[in-house]
Amino acid sequence: MQILKIMFALFLSIQTYYAHAQGACYNGPAKKTVFLTGAAGFIGSNFLKYMFDKYPEYQFIVLDALTYAGNLDNIPDYIKNSNRFEFIQGSVTNYRIVSSIMCRSNYVVHFAAESHVTRSIFDDSTFFETDVMGTQVMMRCLVDCGKSVERYIHISTSEVCGTAESQPMDEEHPIKPRSPYAAAKAGADRIVYAYWCTYDIPALIIRPFNNYGPRQHAEKMLPRFIIQAIKGKKLTIHGNGEQTRDWIYTLDLARALDKALHMREFSKIKNQVIHVGSGIATSVVDMARAVLKYFSMPDDYIEFITDRPGQVETHISSTEKAHDLLGWKSDVNLEQGIAETIEWYIEHRHWWERMETVAHIPVTTQNGTTVIH
Repeated sequence: MQILKIMFALFLSIQTYYAHAQGACYNGPAKKTVFLTGAAGFIGSNFLKYMFDKYPEYQFIVLDALTYAGNLDNIPDYIKNSNRFEFIQGSVTNYRIVSSIMCRSNYVVHFAAESHVTRSIFDDSTFFETDVMGTQVMMRCLVDCGKSVERYIHISTSEVCGTAESQPMDEEHPIKPRSPYAAAKAGADRIVYAYWCTYDIPALIIRPFNNYGPRQHAEKMLPRFIIQAIKGKKLTIHGNGEQTRDWIYTLDLARALDKALHMREFSKIKNQVIHVGSGIATSVVDMARAVLKYFSMPDDYIEFITDRPGQVETHISSTEKAHDLLGWKSDVNLEQGIAETIEWYIEHRHWWERMETVAHIPVTTQNGTTVIH
């Protein structure tokens, strides 16, 4: 009998060893409750799907105000109908709602934000309310009732840095926002920093560069190009199109966030800022040409219109810290990512046709004229 007990214990040890070997970055007990804000939007919904499919033992709670950019259709039916998913419609500025979710969560990823540069020029007040005050409420709730929270990831943006003063842009780059949107996100970014300095919360700031992929709102640049091409219209570009951006496919970002949530030694990334980008800069006009090439349309389908105020000229991410701390690099090259994104919009025409009426925004320029962007 004693020999059987020893053999059984040895069997369990071997099983445990292989389980850890196969999931070397897995941390803690199997079951986790993941609180996602704004996950009916573009980046959040893609991350939710990625995580839901990868971790069948996890529970997910989504809080989303369902403003014009939030859409429950972004979340697949098999997730919405699952007993592992809970949706709460509400604002991140509501302390009562946020605290009730925070107190039963293990992982928190804060996506919720107003996020369109042009719209922030048209109507900036909602950006500061949601992005700044909403983040302050999230921090306050984490301090007051987030005792179960092991990891908190704040989704910032490269826009807080403004135009590149050095290339590539590392995490020490000065914060110089150039639009109301960027200023609101910079305020949120620094609120999280201030709270971790004051309260030693288990927080991490991720600054993605220009995300693209399925389910991105029609007001954004790449979806606008794709929709214009599908309709056989000219692709409209603000200014001369020479502005360069670092483009990161949304599932590449999801993998980076996954790594951050599941690193064994969280102390290595706790209270850090990490830029997530490809390290490659591509101009806006070259992005338009790539879309036209997919549709076999000539370059004269490009039309240059009035430049947008607060334009950022150059963005290119340093990849060193993300690689060293997370063991992450982007896998999806731009040509592949654009093709997959175009295919999604072709197959989901019914999804974007409903939002075209809110994709065009009147902007007052510095000389006082109003231009539709």
